[in-house]
Amino acid sequence: MLKFKIEESPKLFILYCSLAGFIASWGISGLLVSIDVISQTPPGSFFGIIGLSLGFYDPATVPLIGFALHLLTGTIAGNIFGQVSIFWRRISPYNARHGILTGIIVGVVLWTLLFVPVATLAIQPMIDSFRNSVTPNQYVYSIVTNFEGLYPIIIVGSLAFHIIYGVLLGYISGRLMELKTLSGARLNYGH
Repeated sequence: MLKFKIEESPKLFILYCSLAGFIASWGISGLLVSIDVISQTPPGSFFGIIGLSLGFYDPATVPLIGFALHLLTGTIAGNIFGQVSIFWRRISPYNARHGILTGIIVGVVLWTLLFVPVATLAIQPMIDSFRNSVTPNQYVYSIVTNFEGLYPIIIVGSLAFHIIYGVLLGYISGRLMELKTLSGARLNYGH
């Protein structure tokens, strides 16, 4: 089996991982609508919680801000995955199969180091503070009350979402690497 040599094109490798992170976070964003279904809130409420935690309260922009931040975070995570992979070859998604395995590791690390602390130290206290005080508007009140008591479910469920993100990230970046390797091999064979 052909292996792509990262040192030949590290910028391209980082670009592939960043693109894979963007696509994976977009895919997971679609799945996050299920949280809205479970909590019986309007679509985009999960992203609304993210926007609310940043201090935005306008019902029209809060979910969009949360969604954009979610996509940005997923893209940056993919970029970091690519950068780390250049220096730590064992985690490099040099093909789709190995990418899935290393992507799962990335998903669990993201959940452990980013999601759980942010949910525990920022989002849940914000929900509690709005529950115990006057909320800025009806939109904030409805989202906060619908997410009350769901913290344990969201923490555990988010692990599954992060693993799915990691599988998508690893598969896509690994598959892009395979395609790069195959196209390079064809070019070299032809000359």
